[in-house]
Amino acid sequence: MNQNKRKILVTSALPYANGPIHIGHLVEYIQTDIWVRFQRLRGNDCLYVCADDAHGTPIMLRAEKEYITPEALIARTLEEHKRDFADFFVGFDNFYSTHSDENREICTYIYEQLKAGGHISQKTIEQFYDPVKEMFLPDRFIRGECPYCHTTDQYGDQCESCNRTYTPTDLVNPVSAISGSTPVKKESVHFFFNLPDFEPMLKEWTRNNLQKEIANKLDEWFTAGLQPWDISRDKPYFGFEIPDEPGKYFYVWLDAPIGYFASLKNLCQREGLDYNDFVKQDSEIEMYHFIGKDIMYFHTLFWPAMLEGSGLRKPNNVFVHGFLTVNGQKMSKSRGTFINARTYLDYLGPEYLRYYFAAKLGPYVDDIDLNFEDFIFRINSDLVGKVVNIASRCAGFINKRFEGRLSSQLADTSLYETIGGSDCAEKIANLYESREYSKAMREIMQLADEVNQYIDSHKPWVISKQEGKDQELQDICTMGLNCFRLLVIYLKPVLPELATKSELFLNSGPLNWEDLSRPLLDHKINKFKPLITRVEQEKVDAMIEASKENLQATESLDNASGHLKDNPLADEISIDDFSKVDLRIAKIINAEQVEGADKLLQLTLDIGGETRNVFAGIKSAYSPEELVGKLTVMVANLAPRKMRFGISEGMVLAAGGDGKIYLLSPDDGAEAGMRIK
Repeated sequence: MNQNKRKILVTSALPYANGPIHIGHLVEYIQTDIWVRFQRLRGNDCLYVCADDAHGTPIMLRAEKEYITPEALIARTLEEHKRDFADFFVGFDNFYSTHSDENREICTYIYEQLKAGGHISQKTIEQFYDPVKEMFLPDRFIRGECPYCHTTDQYGDQCESCNRTYTPTDLVNPVSAISGSTPVKKESVHFFFNLPDFEPMLKEWTRNNLQKEIANKLDEWFTAGLQPWDISRDKPYFGFEIPDEPGKYFYVWLDAPIGYFASLKNLCQREGLDYNDFVKQDSEIEMYHFIGKDIMYFHTLFWPAMLEGSGLRKPNNVFVHGFLTVNGQKMSKSRGTFINARTYLDYLGPEYLRYYFAAKLGPYVDDIDLNFEDFIFRINSDLVGKVVNIASRCAGFINKRFEGRLSSQLADTSLYETIGGSDCAEKIANLYESREYSKAMREIMQLADEVNQYIDSHKPWVISKQEGKDQELQDICTMGLNCFRLLVIYLKPVLPELATKSELFLNSGPLNWEDLSRPLLDHKINKFKPLITRVEQEKVDAMIEASKENLQATESLDNASGHLKDNPLADEISIDDFSKVDLRIAKIINAEQVEGADKLLQLTLDIGGETRNVFAGIKSAYSPEELVGKLTVMVANLAPRKMRFGISEGMVLAAGGDGKIYLLSPDDGAEAGMRIK
């Protein structure tokens, strides 16, 4: 590491390994990546590590539903997450998994240190137990009636109607969300981390190290009194078994933050770095966590207490951000605004979203809104109309009239000093450092306006037609391109791909912060090629529509799984409503895998002399070859749906329960094309 600069370790919260990355997740990873790239641009030594959070009951159940092992599920998800992050230019130094030897080793070390220090206790507790699945139920897998406002179908830990919290055993008419059975109460010995032992340290640390609004929120916990934290779970459970305690496993939230250190250790082993330099209690290396507000308690109370109790260093700060809304509302699958990262990338460039988030993000915990009308306007106005426009207006003259060579002098040194001088540079640097990205983007765009005003006032397109004005023309365009270069340096943490393309065009090599004071003069540039294109409304509309249709194709079967207790009947319809549905016997004459889809199979159906193409979310239950020749039931008059995989011309019917899917089939003697009455 560079001995003259800051040494920094940065992490983002671990994405859970049972599903894809979506644009809500990306707020955090883009925010973190911008900060890391800024530190490196300034010459600081900054490592960025993360990992998949790969343990817990949901992963175990998801794997069971897909008829694969948890290890296979998390391995597949790891590769998908790595791909999505890379395609959004999120530049981890290491992206690892909590299901690793390093994490097991560090978990064991921390647990044994806490135990030796007297911070681990045992207690017999009463929990809900699913007699069908033969397992204790996590809070989120129990549904029932709120004991306070009596709203039905609420989770086992908090009511979404009145926002009161409670224990699962307080629920009225509880139901297992896994099997639909009525859970029973059962006792079990659990292990607890004695959080109150660290209350004095936590009060001081939270007040001195965190965002003010987070510290104020945590005061509520101190006022109520800290309680011991349950860190164990009973088998069956996918995770690490507690040493010398058969059938007892570390709760996923104990080993998840330790995954930061596990990923770091894996990186250190690979790169020949000293892991202990980073984690020892007196480490001089700065450490920062970027997280969402929904997991702040784990990172600002439990995690620093665990580190203190095990003799390891605590973070210098935990930067907490808010959630993402879309068009002013919570992300919605039905509206098509719950958009997976991969779906976004199918239609739009990653740097559009990076810039838009940067233009919205500040250092506070406020939610940010992705308004697509504003998104289109801001990208087209700021990036295309202001920044890249400078290069496109000047490059043609330099290439055509001066063989690509810039002038040996600046036409306006005062403008260059205004944009690239220390006052402006430090102002923008301080905004990046303090995560005031939105203010930084406003400053940079104001500078872009000044450069465009300079070009407008000097009119190189007019001068180019005048005799004896070649030097003036070259000087003006050289000035414009040098100012463009300054803007690219400022924007490089946000727009790494545009920066790379600009470096190639300018023939400058990798740009860094120190280059602000060194203009390009008497220098040959390359031919200008488009650096970024406009956002088209049609692309945004298609992305939203694809998100809706992906949902329709996969959720019809997901929602069919289970029992009436946790899947209540839909609103009542009349016989006239039902008569509109044309149900037909269909013969499956071909079935194929759908590339890029986790749940879909593509079916070719014969409905009596006519064939239909249908995408069905039954991949977890059937292989394509076993379906060919089978009869099933389809909705034949469902309007065709354009999906990113093709057109789906109907829907096959299936039932579900106990994590399984059953394609509906008629009795023997039925023939393709028969209408069900």
